[in-house]
Amino acid sequence: MSDSSDELTAFSRRQPLNRRQPPQKVQKVVKKKVKANSQQQAANGRETAPTRPKNPISPPPIPGATRRVKSGLVMPTAVKPIPNVKGKIPPFRPGAVMVKTVRMEKPKRGRRSSPKTRLKPMAKTLLYIVRLLIVGVGMGAIVGTALSVLDPANRINTTSAPQSNNSVERSQPQPTQAPPVAPSSLYLSQEISSLKNAVQNLAATSPNLTPGVFLVDLDTGNYVDINGSTSFPAASTIKVPILIAFFQDVDAGKIRLDEMLTMQQDMIAGGSGNLQYKPAGTQYAALDVVTKMITISDNTATNMLIARLGGMEALNQRFRDWGLTTTKIRNLLPDLQGTNTTSPKELGNLMAIVSQGNLVSMPSRDLMLDILRRTQKDTLLPSGLGTGARIYHKTGDIGTMLADSGLIVVPTGKRYIASVMVQRPENDPRPEKLISSISRAAYQEFSKNAVTPNSTTSTIPINGYQPPVVNPVPNGTTGTVPMSVYQPPVMNPVPPNGYQSPVMNPQYYPAR
Repeated sequence: MSDSSDELTAFSRRQPLNRRQPPQKVQKVVKKKVKANSQQQAANGRETAPTRPKNPISPPPIPGATRRVKSGLVMPTAVKPIPNVKGKIPPFRPGAVMVKTVRMEKPKRGRRSSPKTRLKPMAKTLLYIVRLLIVGVGMGAIVGTALSVLDPANRINTTSAPQSNNSVERSQPQPTQAPPVAPSSLYLSQEISSLKNAVQNLAATSPNLTPGVFLVDLDTGNYVDINGSTSFPAASTIKVPILIAFFQDVDAGKIRLDEMLTMQQDMIAGGSGNLQYKPAGTQYAALDVVTKMITISDNTATNMLIARLGGMEALNQRFRDWGLTTTKIRNLLPDLQGTNTTSPKELGNLMAIVSQGNLVSMPSRDLMLDILRRTQKDTLLPSGLGTGARIYHKTGDIGTMLADSGLIVVPTGKRYIASVMVQRPENDPRPEKLISSISRAAYQEFSKNAVTPNSTTSTIPINGYQPPVVNPVPNGTTGTVPMSVYQPPVMNPVPPNGYQSPVMNPQYYPAR
């Protein structure tokens, strides 16, 4: 076999250049014998051996072939591919070297693990962690909700056992621009039937008067409710919720106590107070204005604060947010027609708010109590208290209604709320005596220490009410107070230049 045959045989057994290429079928080729020109060989004196051409030439396209030979294969010039026509057998040529191409199967490789497969355990771990977090948060929410529902401090039951130091349940205050939280009602335990009967007997002696009474022992929750939820003309008692709203804004930083408020002409009002005599444009510190609103019930000062707090509707919305339903401002002061309304029970709740510091900070609570302590009109609730008692209150007085609401602290430390409102015929003087007598009956019940009158020969009426006797009975004689007739206290004449507080119990009201 010649060198050309060996070279061609070696060439045909080469492996594909690119192992990853799909297997290709190489046409069977037959090497032709190269006929040497004997005459030319004799002339040259040597045998010319076939060599691989320097510039490989791709074979021409084969008509009818199913596959084209890859251009990357180098075919010798002496080899001509045999057409692979289906159904035809190439002719037998003895002496020719047959080259058979064997299809190389692509080796099967082991299945590699993709990055996604390699990360699967990590993903499972993360998924378990997320599930645990979700379960933990869910369980925490369920347990927290159950505890909040079962917490006795969050439940109000008016028939529950007496509580210690119970007044007003305060809900969590909300930030500005969010719906504020309403303070809850007072804790009420059981009604004091004996005191209620005494109050009803006192009211029965004054026909044509419609009283509303709400009394609560803050230490036990025992109470008396007579028309407590009835809406009455508020008169100046409407200044109590305005006082709380003012200090609420002080705590929120909306108002400063030393802020100067200007008195406008449309704010000047007649009736009680002395700011009405000052010229429009006069400026006052906010603390002075709110103090005059309570201590001397200044109507002009009240109108200045209503404007500073955003107006009547803004205040009414705040009252509704507190849970008040009958307390509304419909007119500026003085509201002689009685369009501004409230109820004895809501006034009692407001006083309990002041007592506990709900809705306001403790410094503001203390300042409110100090202002309420200096209320100058003392002929209503204060006139029925015993020696050493303290009261923080606000009165209301128009032609058709007289009222007083306050927090009373007896010398033993017991605290109770008293709110009494009496609707009357125009300027009827009887409600003043009725409120004083109701205050005395409540004080005796809650303090369990009857006030002994100055006259040692007096007897106490069977209904439990003993009116105070300050000065000796006229004509210098001592006697027995009638059981069916109310004996008012003997007062010193009022000086022409100012208000003279009663002297029957000089210790019950702190010096101003």
